[in-house]
Amino acid sequence: MRRAVIFRLGRLLPGGARGPGKRETGYFFVIPCIDSYKKIDLRVVSFDVPPQEILSKDSVTVAVDAVVYFRISNATVSVTNVEDASRSTKLLAQTTLRNILGTRTLAEMLSDRENISHQMQSTLDEATDPWGVKVERVEVKDVRLPVQLQRAMAAEAEATREAGAKVIAAEGEQKASRALREAA
Repeated sequence: MRRAVIFRLGRLLPGGARGPGKRETGYFFVIPCIDSYKKIDLRVVSFDVPPQEILSKDSVTVAVDAVVYFRISNATVSVTNVEDASRSTKLLAQTTLRNILGTRTLAEMLSDRENISHQMQSTLDEATDPWGVKVERVEVKDVRLPVQLQRAMAAEAEATREAGAKVIAAEGEQKASRALREAA
């Protein structure tokens, strides 16, 4: 669905955006050389937020990317209040991702993606409302850790498993020695 915002001699034509809707058929007339118009698509648009290098609250650098789904909710406002609503929303999404994730620890980033996505969506929606943009959804796609940190986490996990195995083996030996004492 599209709407056309019409300007006559550089001023917004009264009545707002034209196009198919409840009261209109979708036809509109422009006077060449006097009128100009801009077509606005009202469908949901998605874009990828490029990977952002973010320093977490616990001083770990991670690369995070996301997907944002938005639509133009008010064509007239989006044309008159901001030069390029789509580009502005993309830039705002990048900075919002950095700001929100900069206040989180690595463990929170990895385990609480849904809450982070919801917080980012509400922050973006509130900020883009004066532009006539409605942010429908935000999804954190990927949290990439540095290779050294991945190795360290893998080594820590393996050490934890080995320690657990040693504890289980020691408990088994204790039970066996108790059983031998009771049998003797």
